[in-house]
Amino acid sequence: MTVTAYTLAVVLNLFCVFLGYQFLFQPASAATGYGVPARPDGDAGAYLSIKGLRDGTFGLVGLALLFFVGARAEAWFMLAVAIVPLFDTLIVLRHGGTKATAFGIHFATAVVVLISAALLFLV
Repeated sequence: MTVTAYTLAVVLNLFCVFLGYQFLFQPASAATGYGVPARPDGDAGAYLSIKGLRDGTFGLVGLALLFFVGARAEAWFMLAVAIVPLFDTLIVLRHGGTKATAFGIHFATAVVVLISAALLFLV
């Protein structure tokens, strides 16, 4: 179970780093994948960059906690961070995104993050 807990945590954190990179360097396609398309050359440009920085930072902080502090600190971090994809679900729904994207991507991500937190608490 320890290997599974650590592997899932590392994968989730690296995915956040990837999402951050994507929102910083490919914002239009990243926004479409998020479920609410936006034009990075319009009013949304700054917000897409902020999202990229937020996601990338979450991934780096998560990796640092896991490797330098331990599984329990990472579990608490994952538990707190799970609120982000839960609210992403609501944001997509409020702004005309599909239910499939809202629940299939964002809500599912929240569930996986909570599973990761639970596994890390058990380590």
